[in-house]
Amino acid sequence: MATKLAKLISVIFHPVLIPTLGFFLLFNSGFYFSILNWEAKRFVLLVVLFSTGILPIMSVAILALNPKFNILMENSRDRIIPLLSSSIFYYIGFMLLGRMKAFPVFKLFLIASVLVIIVLLFISFKWKISNHMAAVGGMTGTMFALSFRSGVNPIFALLTVVLISGLVGSARLILNKHSIPQVIAGYGLGFSVLYLVIYFI
Repeated sequence: MATKLAKLISVIFHPVLIPTLGFFLLFNSGFYFSILNWEAKRFVLLVVLFSTGILPIMSVAILALNPKFNILMENSRDRIIPLLSSSIFYYIGFMLLGRMKAFPVFKLFLIASVLVIIVLLFISFKWKISNHMAAVGGMTGTMFALSFRSGVNPIFALLTVVLISGLVGSARLILNKHSIPQVIAGYGLGFSVLYLVIYFI
């Protein structure tokens, strides 16, 4: 039962879905950009879903046509090409949001995420750091940075991201996908980079 629940959590909060879920949560957290009308929010969500979700999934699907590619990416080196392509797709999302003159924080989120992916890419040559936790950590770091920077206290959103962080970390450990140091390192990387970029820039 625990294993099935852990698998479900890992799918729901997969790195390709976290940015879109994170933006949806941000739009409903009382921050200043909540004033955007639904059409603008929908456009941002579609850009984020396209660049951080659909394109990465398509790239992995293409790689899976090669029988030598392990779609489960259990070896850290199997993640190198997907991470490299994801960094490009995130940058495409950054450029698209730039064309619509979106709030700077949206673009900061994507460009900071590119930095996280690049670091993950280099680490993956030697070590299997947790991409799931890096994604969740980035979402959490973004939420806390915006809260401290704007003076807004979205308690429900903050509790939600902390709860999700705990669930995802526990799920990765239950499934034996990562060790505790790999989970902590992934979360710390995502949190620190997104927090520092969004709070100070």
